Amino acid sequence: MPVAQTLLERALNRGPGAEPLRRQLFQRLRQAIFDGRLAAGSALPGSRALAEGLSISRNTVTAAYEHLAAEGYVVSDRQGTRVAALAQGAPGSSGAQCAAVAVFPAACATATADRLALIQPRAPRPGAAMALSPGMPALSQFPLAAWRRALDRAVRGGGPAALGYGDPLGEMALRTAIARHLAVARGVRCTPAQVVITEGAQEALALCVRLLSNPGDLAWVEDPGYRGARSALQGGDLRAVPMRVDAQGLVAHESDWAGRTPRLVYTSPSHQYPGGAVMSVARRLALIDQARRHGAWIIEDDYDSEFRHSGEPIGAMQGLVDGAPVLYVGTFSKTMFPSLRLGFLVLPAAVLEAVRLPLGEMLRGGQRHAQLALAHFMDSGQFSRHLGRMRRLYRERQQALRAALDRHFAMPHRIEGGHCGMHLLVRLPEDCPDHAIANAARDHGMAPSPLSAFALHPLPQDNGLVLGYGNTPVELFDPLVQRLSLLAGACRL
Repeated sequence: MPVAQTLLERALNRGPGAEPLRRQLFQRLRQAIFDGRLAAGSALPGSRALAEGLSISRNTVTAAYEHLAAEGYVVSDRQGTRVAALAQGAPGSSGAQCAAVAVFPAACATATADRLALIQPRAPRPGAAMALSPGMPALSQFPLAAWRRALDRAVRGGGPAALGYGDPLGEMALRTAIARHLAVARGVRCTPAQVVITEGAQEALALCVRLLSNPGDLAWVEDPGYRGARSALQGGDLRAVPMRVDAQGLVAHESDWAGRTPRLVYTSPSHQYPGGAVMSVARRLALIDQARRHGAWIIEDDYDSEFRHSGEPIGAMQGLVDGAPVLYVGTFSKTMFPSLRLGFLVLPAAVLEAVRLPLGEMLRGGQRHAQLALAHFMDSGQFSRHLGRMRRLYRERQQALRAALDRHFAMPHRIEGGHCGMHLLVRLPEDCPDHAIANAARDHGMAPSPLSAFALHPLPQDNGLVLGYGNTPVELFDPLVQRLSLLAGACRL
């Protein structure tokens, strides 16, 4: 019996822990069809005959046949069970599987979107335990007990209803808490209705692109600047235009507005990332004025501005003047913890009315218990107390890192930034390649980021290291900087 012989090339496994015989039989028949050993149209033996040939029960054969028929490998009628004709060119059809296997990988590669070639891969994301990693908060200092109580309260209060979909724009309790906090801490002018809850700042940036631009539009992005913003723009088929930054943030001349007018302008005015510049009020007002004149929208990423280390907090551009064409983006990845994956987007009132219905189709109201817990965490004062503790901690850690650099970093360097946030920029001479130093540091448990990786078109002066101090204890800075200095010396050209 040909079919039985085909299946008995390797005995069915009847030992302990083996898959059920009907599953084994199904898999072997399916593989024989794929391989072409059972050609399209060939008849399978009756269930009784095959069961006798394989010394298994007829019910086992019947179950395997029924599964094959359910997935479309065979067809059954009064005349018996036959192998189905698969799609032309599929394995097992007319001996074409060799050509199909040879062509498939290349066809798959050319089928990917052209925009993927523009999104440059970054170095592997560092783990939370790696020292000097930018953007990583002090995870060990987070008040887990208070957060657990907030989650318990959210689960009890939300009940089974909170397991379903919620408002696509987010839980109103959290939107209200965010609007209240932003008004007091950041000078943002908004109502809770203007706040849209997102899965971190990255989704908020992608929403700005989808809501307010079309493929091919120009978008300005700070250079060097936040890589996630660049990816969001390129992922929306926008033409990203690198705009240099100086000590006052993004530089835009009249000729830029006339010659390469943007639809979107991405900027982080309160704490430019990674350079740390604060955009002056004069430059903010000029940017708003030009955006109004040219029909552009400004995406304000309020990166790390909650952790201001000297003087009063820098107010948001969004609240500087009435009706500013500014979309305000924020996240809780730094103020709470990264895996929370909650951020927000504050839409101008005029935009909200135009996009409310489309947003209802584009978003789904998820993570409801986490949103409700965060709302309580903010309303109860825990969030503000946590921010206060972290400001003091990060200020102490920054001072310790600066002192360690002064004592132990032998390479000529210049420290920039430090007004806000959890990182410092250390600029290096051109003969000290930042990529080589960063790669060598990874082998020693450190994860500084090379400055040149933040630039769309790196210039010779874009050479340095972005050193995070948020999740690194004070007592480790001296030995870490000593090791980093030795690595920098070894990498010098």
